[in-house]
Amino acid sequence: MKTPADLLKQLPSIDRLLQHPLLNQISAPHCLIVESAQEVVQQCRQTILAQQPQQNMDIQLDTLAEQAVQRLNKKLQPSLCRVINATGTLLHTNLGRAPLSDEALATIDSVARGYSNLELNLATGKRGHRYSHIDALLCRLTGAEAAAVVNNNAGAVLLALTALARGKEAIVSRGELVEIGGAFRVPDVMEAGGVELREVGTTNKTHLKDYRNAITDQTGLLLKVHTSNYRIVGFSQSVSAAEMVLLGKEHKIPVMEDLGSGMLFDLSEFGLPREPTVREAVDAGIDLLTFSGDKLLGGPQAGLIVGKKWAIDKIRQHPLARALRIDKLTLAALETTLSHYLDRQQALDKIPVLRMLNMSSDELHQRSQAFTEQLASRLGNHADVTLIEEASCVGGGALPTTELPGWGLAIALHHQSVDLCAAALRQAETPVVVRIQEDRLIVNLRTVLPAQEPALLDQLTAACRTQESD
Repeated sequence: MKTPADLLKQLPSIDRLLQHPLLNQISAPHCLIVESAQEVVQQCRQTILAQQPQQNMDIQLDTLAEQAVQRLNKKLQPSLCRVINATGTLLHTNLGRAPLSDEALATIDSVARGYSNLELNLATGKRGHRYSHIDALLCRLTGAEAAAVVNNNAGAVLLALTALARGKEAIVSRGELVEIGGAFRVPDVMEAGGVELREVGTTNKTHLKDYRNAITDQTGLLLKVHTSNYRIVGFSQSVSAAEMVLLGKEHKIPVMEDLGSGMLFDLSEFGLPREPTVREAVDAGIDLLTFSGDKLLGGPQAGLIVGKKWAIDKIRQHPLARALRIDKLTLAALETTLSHYLDRQQALDKIPVLRMLNMSSDELHQRSQAFTEQLASRLGNHADVTLIEEASCVGGGALPTTELPGWGLAIALHHQSVDLCAAALRQAETPVVVRIQEDRLIVNLRTVLPAQEPALLDQLTAACRTQESD
């Protein structure tokens, strides 16, 4: 067996490795080619110095060149890529939340391929504003007097608070001081907007008199936050939007509500819990409402702001509005998504998240059973594939206590660990994300688009048939 010193002497120089035909003739950025070659040689050197070289360790020039090309090819692939979501979580934040409709994708493609009238009034030939593309549409759908849109709902809340109550107090119920993903808290947003928090009530109970007693000449806003990512149940009470509006009018104080995920129409007829719609909040007289574009709305990431014209005008004129504005591609997708809602059935048919929400247990059972049979046939004695009852969740901080009953499949592997198999699925050509439960892979087809099923079947077959080496 060769000594570490012998192996180190055999390692080629970087220049020599770069002269190999596989690397010398490849079409790629030179910096990435050099980096890949350096990494391969350095990895071999570290293995040798750690005194862990194998007797058959291959450090031939051809082998190292092939390894460098493999590394290079990975570097050339986009980091952000399409993923098959087989977790059953519809609005999976880590996976980009709501997938867009085909029509929204087509609009993005059309706008991205050239110039657009983003801020040009085609009728007058003069400069316009980007809000004009969604203003009338949002007002029609919600009944609001005016609308604006920024990059996400946290930005919408920050902008609204800053524009309406900077330097003053905002009164909020203790039961509504929510924290969203990434430890991002409403009190922190208020502080960033220069608004002083005034807490009232208790965690489980807040009365109208609590707000009334807290009002002073320093009160700039009454704030209501919809607890879309958690629920307080049992001995609890909160103040309705209508009650807060009457109190605000009495003291001439604006009222704002953060609806979180936001819903444009009621979905309770599909077995989902009753949630306040945006129009209902507008009809209650709320001065300003904010909600997300990429949750239950089913559109791109955006923070939508609707309400009274005087409040929207203040928002549009605030310097932060420019810093938080959305780009043309987001605007294109949002306008098309909103247009689906002009017809209820069209929205249910075309918006992927709504289709997933409304998918019946029978339909999911039929898809899952057919998929289970196909996968079991392919895997043979490599795994046991079983059809199971499997609930889905909405995710994304929406409808937190809601489970969507349905079906899925469980895969018990015979020749490898589920962790290694799940890792292999994530590294596949089209990455697949599944859940692990009781030492089985759980696949839920509710969040798998029908067109993705053939690719999912291929990826699962390849990953589950791999055998671990002894």
